[in-house]
Amino acid sequence: MRLDNEVKLNFMKEQLRKEQALDYHAKGRPGKIEVIPTKDAKTQRDLSLAYSPGVAEPCMEIFRDVEDVYKYTAKGNLVGVISNGTAVLGLGNIGPDASKPVMEGKAVLFKIFSDIDVFDIEINETDPDKFIQIVLALEPTFGGINLEDIKAPECFYIEKQLREKMKIPVMHDDQHGTAIISSAALLNALELQGKDITTAKFVVSGAGAAAMSCVLLYKSLGATAENFTLFDKDGVLHSLRTDLDDDRKQFAVSATPDMTLASAMKNADVFLGLSVGNVVSPEMIQSMAPKPIVFAMANPNPEISYEAATAAREDVIMATGRSDYPNQVNNVLGFPFIFRGALDVRATQINEQMKLAAVKALADLAKSAVPDIVNLAYNEKTISFGKDYIIPKPLDPRLLSTVAPAVARAAMESGVAKKGIQDWDAYKEELDHRLGLDNQLLRVIGNKARLDPKRLVFADADNWKVLKAAQILFDEKVAYPILLGEETKIKSVAAANGIDLDGITIIDPRSDKQEAKRTQYSDLYFKKRQRKGINEYEAIKAMNDRNYFGCMMVETGDADAMISGLTKNYPDTIRPALQIIGTEDGVKKIAGMYLLITKKGPLFLADTTVNFNPTPEEIADITNLAAREVQNFNLTPRIALLSYSNFGSSDSPEAKVMSDARKLVKKRYPSLIVDGEMQASVALNPQMLKDSYPFSELVNQDVNTLIFPNLAAGNIAYNLLKEVGNADAIGPILLGLKKPVHVLQLGSSVRSIYNMALVAVIDAQMKSKTKNAEIVGKI
Repeated sequence: MRLDNEVKLNFMKEQLRKEQALDYHAKGRPGKIEVIPTKDAKTQRDLSLAYSPGVAEPCMEIFRDVEDVYKYTAKGNLVGVISNGTAVLGLGNIGPDASKPVMEGKAVLFKIFSDIDVFDIEINETDPDKFIQIVLALEPTFGGINLEDIKAPECFYIEKQLREKMKIPVMHDDQHGTAIISSAALLNALELQGKDITTAKFVVSGAGAAAMSCVLLYKSLGATAENFTLFDKDGVLHSLRTDLDDDRKQFAVSATPDMTLASAMKNADVFLGLSVGNVVSPEMIQSMAPKPIVFAMANPNPEISYEAATAAREDVIMATGRSDYPNQVNNVLGFPFIFRGALDVRATQINEQMKLAAVKALADLAKSAVPDIVNLAYNEKTISFGKDYIIPKPLDPRLLSTVAPAVARAAMESGVAKKGIQDWDAYKEELDHRLGLDNQLLRVIGNKARLDPKRLVFADADNWKVLKAAQILFDEKVAYPILLGEETKIKSVAAANGIDLDGITIIDPRSDKQEAKRTQYSDLYFKKRQRKGINEYEAIKAMNDRNYFGCMMVETGDADAMISGLTKNYPDTIRPALQIIGTEDGVKKIAGMYLLITKKGPLFLADTTVNFNPTPEEIADITNLAAREVQNFNLTPRIALLSYSNFGSSDSPEAKVMSDARKLVKKRYPSLIVDGEMQASVALNPQMLKDSYPFSELVNQDVNTLIFPNLAAGNIAYNLLKEVGNADAIGPILLGLKKPVHVLQLGSSVRSIYNMALVAVIDAQMKSKTKNAEIVGKI
């Protein structure tokens, strides 16, 4: 009976996860992508230029010189992601319609990692020659073609024919992506293990599209065919087999057909797995040569688990396709940047030289000093080249400006580029500015939270949006939610909204079970507030309130952070935090800040929620608190003190407050990059600032932090940007408390609650490190 219940419970969980995935794709505008015009189309004049009659002019220019299609249209930044759905992910031959969500997903990756636009095209054709003819006919539309999820061996033939017949770059990423990334990892692993690629012995489990592309590229790097032993579902590739194509024949061994994977692994230097999970045992790893290299890349379960391989051999270097272990071989390290470089020089193909250039660029990048934003993303103090870091991390912001130029240069040097790049420094700078930090920052925040999750108390746990956010946080291992409220009601709300709370802690502060905790907390609260107007009865009563109870959990270490405010007024949420937790040393007043994720990058706004009409001294303190929080995101704060005047153009008291505040900030914190008073239009328009106020400290700086003269201005600006500017908002983030308590805006969405939780977890991580450092210092 117990087993039956467990099976039913697991089935229900799977159903919930399935519903979440379906909701993600279906809710709102169906799918994951849309087309957005890049030119104004508001007036009659705009429309006449965009279409008839104005569009005739670029049409005729292109008719006279077809190369002008790159000048007047989006072709140069447009890639076709094309599939027939015959080999989709781990789903197999599910057809073109069912493959469309995957192709849309690939489009999203192209956009967020390299700013390449994509049309996904799913073709209802399995005949290779007919498929080729269809794709050939699409050449005028695209600057490049990314073939995706086409089964072997047809994919080899299709790609070969298209590469030969088309004058734009074509790549089947399933083949070459894994080959390029794993080749970079292989070069670095061989270097660390002191092995030579020309003499290394390889055993390969799998002989499909990805595996064959890998071994062929390894051969281009210097490996020899006679040093490979390959296995497919029918066993070892040997010379007596009649089912092998030319590529596979060159790797066929002369050994007997009954050779096993276990016998082949003896004294091998490198194992490459692109097959199925759990086909390699610890004993096989133990039988390999000294200092072995194991790339077990079957997904989701590798040929041997990371734990088993590293337990079998201390001297092994291990890589997988999974993100939860070191050395993830992830195609996203390759295709966005390879196509970016190819498009930017109008390459007619992606040739061997370009692929090898990407390999070398990735390998070299792993050896260079890792920027702080990457350490932050992976919750590491210092990531450095070694057995657990042989390829760059997917969130490394340098990938675009490292790999794309290497590919572009190789295209030029190999004679397949139709456009040259003269100023490489300017090109790299353009690439760095191309994406901004918006999506990147959110990915960094999420990844950092996930690597060191904290116990997060939700005071408004009888609200379905809070429960939904808590489930997502728990499922994604971002936080350990603690839900405060009446258990029966919480579970009822969860059930009514299809939310799975299994494994999540629920605490009812008013229940008999919590009597001891209420007594403990009320005693502590009374000691803190007994000479500040609180009597013993009021202290006991306060612990029935979820905000007071939750703050006391954080104060005593029973939790790491708290989020509240979804259904309460702002002051009612802040008051318990101030009374119980208090402010950091040296902080006289807390402040509120919002983080807005805009197309230009992250923008921090303070004070937007707490201080009504701050003095110059208080604005200086707010500026320092905001700057410290911005630095916690591994960003350099570049701060504008806002007003309606510019650098003394008005001598009104309101303008003078900000001018005086700037003097105080520079006196107290001389290293901060800060200027004002200034109008928002000047702060956010670098050219205007440079032309009109060249003396400003913010010239040639991208302002990312705005300090407002009063609460009304800050709150109005925040809400306008959020609602009219369509900026994603995280906050309000409370600044200056000793321990993390954050307040939601009334009516926040699930996404806003989730984002706020990420900030709360990171806040808890930072404050925990500070506390530990203080303890060590005292010792």
